[in-house]
Amino acid sequence: MRSLLRAARILRVLVRYRLDSLLEGGGAEPLLRVLRPLVPKARGEVAGLSRGARLRLALQELGPIFVKAGQVLSTRRDLLPEDIAEELALLQDRVAPFDGGEAQRIVEQELGKPIDALFVEFERTPLASASIAQVHAARLADGTEVVVKVLRPGIEARIEADLALLRALAEIAARHHPRADKIRPLDVIAEIEATLKGELDLQREGANASVLRRNWLDSPDLYIPAVYWSHSHRRVLTLERVRGIPSDDIAALDAAGIDRRLLAAKGVRLFYTQVFRDNFFHADAHAGNIWVDPTRPADPRFIALDFGIMGQLTSRDQYFLAENFMAMFQRDYRRIAELHVEAGWMPATVRIDELEAATRAVCEPYFTRPLAQIALGEVVAKLFRTARQYELTLQPQLILLQKTLLNIEGLGRLLDPELDIFGVAHPVLERILRERYSATQLRRELVKRIPELVTHAPDMPRLVREWLRQQTNGQHHLVMHSEELRALVEASREGQRKTVYAILGTGLMVTAAVLYSLEAGGPRFFGVAAAVWIAALGALGAFHAAWPRRR
Repeated sequence: MRSLLRAARILRVLVRYRLDSLLEGGGAEPLLRVLRPLVPKARGEVAGLSRGARLRLALQELGPIFVKAGQVLSTRRDLLPEDIAEELALLQDRVAPFDGGEAQRIVEQELGKPIDALFVEFERTPLASASIAQVHAARLADGTEVVVKVLRPGIEARIEADLALLRALAEIAARHHPRADKIRPLDVIAEIEATLKGELDLQREGANASVLRRNWLDSPDLYIPAVYWSHSHRRVLTLERVRGIPSDDIAALDAAGIDRRLLAAKGVRLFYTQVFRDNFFHADAHAGNIWVDPTRPADPRFIALDFGIMGQLTSRDQYFLAENFMAMFQRDYRRIAELHVEAGWMPATVRIDELEAATRAVCEPYFTRPLAQIALGEVVAKLFRTARQYELTLQPQLILLQKTLLNIEGLGRLLDPELDIFGVAHPVLERILRERYSATQLRRELVKRIPELVTHAPDMPRLVREWLRQQTNGQHHLVMHSEELRALVEASREGQRKTVYAILGTGLMVTAAVLYSLEAGGPRFFGVAAAVWIAALGALGAFHAAWPRRR
């Protein structure tokens, strides 16, 4: 019922702001002509607004999830009309604020002290206001300028209502969508839920900021403000106050003499380094959260803010992504196809040559253009659409990475329309992979794992002996999690028996051949070389596999 009520409220907001105008001139025009007489006219204050302003206000009223979607869209000015992109950019830090007195009350409640005991100054008027929290300027007792981030009151309940609606829609899709096993709607919503709930814990955001600051301490490319833990809690976060220019304010950057081409290239390098060197990347990289240090025009540096959404990958996903990017940079379409199957993103039944041809058909038209005109995000999006035809399984854990890639590319193109993303990213990724898989790094990993190996080494003889005992006594059980495999085994037990004998027979004969070639047949038993005995057993196993079973 709650989900239905929330859906009704969303529909009411869309109607109130007459967002049907966004569909004008497209394929939905015939449908609009039918529906428009049924929709009430917009009120006077709404009718006078531009379509971009109406979309922004509707998303703002609908809540944090919709605001986040608008923030992502605002970074893609190459995909949106300029008037809509300009309005959506206001969602980055100009959402309607809540009362400053309420913010002060939350700070006092969370930190357990009156505001005057915590700060010598606390400005009730917020510096910026976003969908989940707003930021107030303050000053500590020692004179240090800080900003205090405060969660919006009641935000947890509002987000839970939106998530409940998304879960209900996902459950319907999981039951009725013909490709639900590939789309994985419930897993996607679970990933979104984990991300949003992480944003609601400012203590966690502080920890993210602290780790990112440590990774980039003293870097000429990126600055992270310090965290003041004594003035932070779950719903309050106090950070060093920094000043900069929003990265999409081209006029201000030019007025400050910032080298935008150098800055754009640094942004691309930062993204690939965070993902593949540190495996810890800023995943909410819109212009409201990424500023530019105005004090370094010749060697510009980014300043990162808002660390509620950070991304990490498993070592397996990190490897396959890095290899996919390298194959794309080298136009090795065969390797791209092979990697998608090896990663398990596509079923093993897919024909590699067909997938290679489909990948080539998508990529080649782009790679014939000048590199500066290639939109990597657009290429990746088209590759995913093509891959879906070959039963691509959606990977929810990669959603943040894809979103961040779109953000970074949009920002890079804005700063430098001639940015060669491939040319900048390729050497960075190549260097990182070379260092990661070097002999030095391998030695470090082995040294790191020595305590674990030493700890478990005494257990190994016992575990091996127990495993052998189970094999001898017929007590070993194979547990399978695939329904298809289980059905196949149940339907072909006779085939399984023959396969086991065939494998054992072949293995014994190969062993006999190796033994004979290396040790002239090995030791002798009853005057016959061991290799001959082993070969005979192997032949017997193969013969047993081939002999038809009587019924």
